[in-house]
Amino acid sequence: MKVRHKVLIVDDEPHIRKLIHVALARADYAIIEAENGREALVKLREERPDISLLDLGLPDRDGLELVPLFKQQSDTTLIIVSARDTTDQKVAALDLGADDYLTKPFDTDELLARVRVALRNRMTKDGGVSMVRAGDVEIDLIARTVSKAGREVHLTPKEYGVLAQLAKFPGRVITHAQIMGHVWPHEWEHHVEYLRVLVRTLRQKLETDPQRPRIIGNELGIGYRLRFNVEGETDEFAAGGG
Repeated sequence: MKVRHKVLIVDDEPHIRKLIHVALARADYAIIEAENGREALVKLREERPDISLLDLGLPDRDGLELVPLFKQQSDTTLIIVSARDTTDQKVAALDLGADDYLTKPFDTDELLARVRVALRNRMTKDGGVSMVRAGDVEIDLIARTVSKAGREVHLTPKEYGVLAQLAKFPGRVITHAQIMGHVWPHEWEHHVEYLRVLVRTLRQKLETDPQRPRIIGNELGIGYRLRFNVEGETDEFAAGGG
């Protein structure tokens, strides 16, 4: 099952939210809505959207005040969607940390194109990648799909979340804390055993021999890494502790 990208729509006009919602739904995004700044900040923390579409003319506070808060409190990619079309407003929003600016009225095809570009940029920032192949397993971080030998593999959202953290930087060790901070962001206390259970399940679904894993490797006491060049190699990862 495909794990969809989350998009937060923040706009106090119901017809604008509906217009954007319909366009995003047709493109198979998971959609979250907020009609004011207070609700937007709550949804931002609870839902951790990949992309946020923020109107500047909100009823409870100016959207420009929210821009630095969005960037401080999450790693969401922030696109301003506003009727304010003056250069100074655009520059102010971008200087405060917005990633893009789209002026109302807008074409929904352009909006979707901006969202696609934002997702590509998220996947490739800091040297990350958007597509990984490990043996007969293919991970597409843009489409959020995983396949083995050409057949799509069903993953739960948390299973995909763990795999995606490893796949963004193949070959690099990702610590237990880093993975759990992304997959269980609201837990007061992280338990590494939760992670180990998910990794065992992933190995059952992806590895040819789950007892001798060659794709998801374990660094004892530290974390895991995704081995992206496994064909024809003889060295193996340690399987203990995972």
